[in-house]
Amino acid sequence: MPDFKIVVNDPEAPKKEKVVKVKVEGDPEIQITDKVKEKLELPVFKVNSKTASEIGAVHGVATIRMWRPDTGDKVKFTGRIIIDDNVPDSVVKVSMEQLINATGQNELEGEIFRARAWQIRINDERTQAITGLKIGDYIDGSIIGLKGVKLAITGGSDISGFPMRPDISGPVKKKVLLSGPPGFHPEEDGERRRKTVRGNTIAPDIVQINTKIVYESK
Repeated sequence: MPDFKIVVNDPEAPKKEKVVKVKVEGDPEIQITDKVKEKLELPVFKVNSKTASEIGAVHGVATIRMWRPDTGDKVKFTGRIIIDDNVPDSVVKVSMEQLINATGQNELEGEIFRARAWQIRINDERTQAITGLKIGDYIDGSIIGLKGVKLAITGGSDISGFPMRPDISGPVKKKVLLSGPPGFHPEEDGERRRKTVRGNTIAPDIVQINTKIVYESK
């Protein structure tokens, strides 16, 4: 079966994050499963209901940002929130294994906020429901664990990195004359180039599918 990476963008997540300062603690009871390691599931974060409410992660997905104390390098985890009111305020518990592997520490200071984007792989019978859909079509979010959510397909790319374009019909790959993205970013006004791109239909050799969460008009 095809192997698709579904990239989810949350357009209502604030561009300027509502950040909560936290202590990130490794918890040996939180396991990193094979599915998490293979990007088929998001890792789990435990927070209490107050911290969850403060970041407003309406879809239960958050990002933790930390800095390695030895190098200063930024480390980010994006995962699924589980509410556990035994966790103290301003504390996030994550897999001990994941935290030590990424930072060399079993606890450190960081910050948590509502995730703006994340990705999940699917490589089973769920791919059949996506193959053949087009840019602009919708996916039921439950296919990747987002119950009650509708995802709009906004684009994608194949294994060679060639992007899908909404104005080219079918599951095709072809060279076309382009004046703008996706597939070409002109450096001068009026510049045009012939580039290889993909059509607007998801084929088995597409590897990344870009989506965004659809919100009802207010």
